[in-house]
Amino acid sequence: MGDIRGMAPLVEVFDMPTSLGFYRDVLGFQVVASSGPGDRAGWVLLRRGGVELMLNTAYDEGQRPAAPDPSRVSAHRDTALFFGCPDVEAAYEYLLSKGLRPDKPSVAPYGMKQLYLLDPDGYNLCFQWPASEESPQRYGSGT
Repeated sequence: MGDIRGMAPLVEVFDMPTSLGFYRDVLGFQVVASSGPGDRAGWVLLRRGGVELMLNTAYDEGQRPAAPDPSRVSAHRDTALFFGCPDVEAAYEYLLSKGLRPDKPSVAPYGMKQLYLLDPDGYNLCFQWPASEESPQRYGSGT
């Protein structure tokens, strides 16, 4: 097999403008390609730093129901996107300032400090970094 250079997961979203409002306007991703102009495109490729993510509408134009299918949304919790985030505490404070209510950061048994929240479609997002690499000044460990 030849060279592989990156990966861009594709997730289906119920409402593209809502998802773009979250990923672009809150998390800071940039739209680098789309299937059409504006926030109503059916597909977009987002990028922030070295991370790429594709969003695709779950329903074609004119086919979307008035509300998301609860069984479909509950299945999204099986999908988790993990982002490398050197300052988990700062991410937590930032998300709170944007009116979101993520879980408080905690250290997993395998040593990763993690911050979890759900996106507008119910996908699990985790912002994490090795707890051993945290800045002692910021977290007060001092040793």
